[in-house]
Amino acid sequence: MRAAERVEEARRCIERAHRVAVLTGAGISAASGIPTFRGPGGLWEGVRPEELATPEAYARDPQRVWSWYAWRYRLAYQARPNRAHELLVQLERDKGDGFLLVTQNVDGLHARAGSQRLVELHGSLHRARCEACQHRFPLPPPETFMPPPRCPRCGSRARPDVVWFGELVPGRAYQRAAEAFRTAEVALVVGTSAVVEPAASLGRLARLGGAYLVEVNPEQTPLTPLAHLSLRCGAEEGLEPLIGPRAPGTA
Repeated sequence: MRAAERVEEARRCIERAHRVAVLTGAGISAASGIPTFRGPGGLWEGVRPEELATPEAYARDPQRVWSWYAWRYRLAYQARPNRAHELLVQLERDKGDGFLLVTQNVDGLHARAGSQRLVELHGSLHRARCEACQHRFPLPPPETFMPPPRCPRCGSRARPDVVWFGELVPGRAYQRAAEAFRTAEVALVVGTSAVVEPAASLGRLARLGGAYLVEVNPEQTPLTPLAHLSLRCGAEEGLEPLIGPRAPGTA
């Protein structure tokens, strides 16, 4: 089957499906100017994750960790959703209650694009969480933000409201995500390396459940051999022919 025919087959599967689950990673925000983690220019280039994104790193030097997250928060705040984010909003409108979008991203761009059936599996750069009472609260705009923030309820220091390496993903969030992928008729995995658990297992859950599995990523991943269709391209380029408007005269 030619490449165009495989894409058309995937598009028809998406159009017919009543239950669609989507997982996104850093690659979907690349076109918005948000750096990915791995590869040239990525967030992990020249730095080890354990230096900035673990509870131990925060305990050693909270100011350094907060400075890094404040920089990322400023980037995310200034960024704008791209075409890929917008296409997934349209897919949600088409599928209604049968749709769920699960993201590993903490940049908030899916929510700003209009996604509502959304699970932010790893938290958000736009929030902090109190170290004492666990109250979550939004950060002020970057131009007035001076880390570390203090809890508006109890006055204690607050940490970034993200899931660090070595921490567990919130149970309810993962259960909701796993159920959606386990029961999906079609699953899309977009812009993720498929190596960070437990999110990496969602595509496999969908495939084991009989879903038609589509991967969109510039590089091969551990999920590639399981996918019915694996597109080697960026998120905007890959999602447009799958869920964008059809060209006039096509069916």
